[in-house]
Amino acid sequence: MRVFVTGATGWIGSHTVDELLAAGHQVTGLARSDAGETSLRAKGARPLRGDLDDLDALRRGTEDADAVVHLANKHDWANPAESNRAERAAVETLAEALTGSDRPFVLASGLASLALGRPSTESDPSPFSGPDAPRGGAENLALEYVERGVRTIAARFSPTVHGTGDHGFIAYLVAAARRTGVSGYVGDGTSAWSAVHVDDAARLVRLALEQAPAGTRLHVVAEEAVTTRAIAEAIGRHLNLPAKPVAAEDAVDHFGFIGRFFALDMSASSAVTRAAFGWQPTGPTLAEDLAAGAYAHA
Repeated sequence: MRVFVTGATGWIGSHTVDELLAAGHQVTGLARSDAGETSLRAKGARPLRGDLDDLDALRRGTEDADAVVHLANKHDWANPAESNRAERAAVETLAEALTGSDRPFVLASGLASLALGRPSTESDPSPFSGPDAPRGGAENLALEYVERGVRTIAARFSPTVHGTGDHGFIAYLVAAARRTGVSGYVGDGTSAWSAVHVDDAARLVRLALEQAPAGTRLHVVAEEAVTTRAIAEAIGRHLNLPAKPVAAEDAVDHFGFIGRFFALDMSASSAVTRAAFGWQPTGPTLAEDLAAGAYAHA
């Protein structure tokens, strides 16, 4: 297939491009810079210059493709409303360009919106709709296009998609531990996050693109529930720092913006996903990555 990938030079996107190319697909990747274009060409992918706000580029990439994988996001934690606006506009543009074609449309979603007091499952709908919702309500918006001839597949990624070079949430936690001399967890540390290695995540995206029916919700989850205390202890072992509790009211001061999320339970099952696509994660666990120095750069 000819696959158009947004976020093609990002953390998950770059690994997904590698996975798609290795499987024999042709890839066009959205590139925001000369360096991005060079990186994509070196892999054997075709760059398309543009960014998430360049809706014309998104349309052109979609029109020339047999499938779309949407992984880009502004992740502007200082201005979440802007991230939500851009995400909704991009998803609407991509879905409109795919309308009536029955072409697959895999879009990144998250598990944070599904904090239910239990591990979420693939049958749990996202509670967020409308432009003012987190991610601009993009998952529900995209799923509405199933009835309009789009093979929408919502890929709900674990809050940590880990591996060597990751600059996501775990990197921020490691940096906070280095800065403060304490590897912290909020409260009693019993809240839990799901986790997945980036290579396993990329493989599932490729399987979904090839196999998933319209309306599928995927849980990109290898470890269902790693407690926040266990995460802090693994970071502490790596840095030779103590793991200690941080009061909820002090979380943002200690961790930075991620303190708003670290106390949330974001655990999820992937049993349905694994059974449907024969996906068995084989990559290192989060603790193994931390022990191996995957976050030495943080």
